[in-house]
Amino acid sequence: MSQPALTIASLLCDPLLLRACCQWLKGGRYELDDLGSQADPLGELERRRDAFDVVLLQQGAFSRDQLEGLVPKGLLLPAVVVGDVSGRIDYHEVEVHLPGDQLEQLPYSIDAAVSRFLRRGLTAAGTAGEVGAEPQAGASAPSERWRLPNRLKERLGYLGVFYKRDPSRFLRHLPPQERQELLASLERTYRDLLISYFRDPAAANQALESFVHTAFFSDLPITKAVEIHMNLIDSFWKQLKLEGHKNDFLQDYRLALLDVMAHLCEMYRRSVPADGPLASPQVPRLDSLVLAQEVG
Repeated sequence: MSQPALTIASLLCDPLLLRACCQWLKGGRYELDDLGSQADPLGELERRRDAFDVVLLQQGAFSRDQLEGLVPKGLLLPAVVVGDVSGRIDYHEVEVHLPGDQLEQLPYSIDAAVSRFLRRGLTAAGTAGEVGAEPQAGASAPSERWRLPNRLKERLGYLGVFYKRDPSRFLRHLPPQERQELLASLERTYRDLLISYFRDPAAANQALESFVHTAFFSDLPITKAVEIHMNLIDSFWKQLKLEGHKNDFLQDYRLALLDVMAHLCEMYRRSVPADGPLASPQVPRLDSLVLAQEVG
């Protein structure tokens, strides 16, 4: 499926990180504009706001006050934040977080950022709302905050509330090496989810969203998600047994898998256009969900 290129404002200050991101944004689908190496990256972003569709942020490169200062100016764009999954919000509440060791998922994270931005929208105050909704009484007149979602919708031509998926980047259509790299990256994301699932719910939620977004946009088979879960649990079980620790509590982590399934099914459900045929997307089969409920 042919889609217009997305222009990305890179606010990555680390040249090595920028180079790594460029590696995974090749092929003409994305146009990356390096603002991070300029004297005033945020000022350049503000001056050229109409030129960009997405912003790529390096966690910690700018203070919270600097990023929050963009909001009153109406400068809100779909965002991917590269850095630790800590549960904190760096720019706005519909940003997508991606650890630096999982950059193989960067193209999918960018599409997820656009999807979340279009689906939920943001007001100038940085709160979520319906994209294209009319401002309430007493609010400022429509300005840049309305123009970007409308422009994205017109250019991308998305259906329903979700940005269209690109079949050429489905897992099954990738070259073997890229497929293995993406699966290994997804396994690292799922491991982050399991480690923080009971200990740090906010961080776990960001890891869960990262995994689910990539799974959705790469059309990851449900059985493969179950396999990733089972392999990691088996690895944890062996490690705990080797160290002489109890491991019966690992069965509780089946809740993480069910959480992933629920979020993924919701994404498929929302991807069905309101006036479109229900059979359009390939939603997970019920027997796969039953299988998921039986694992642990």
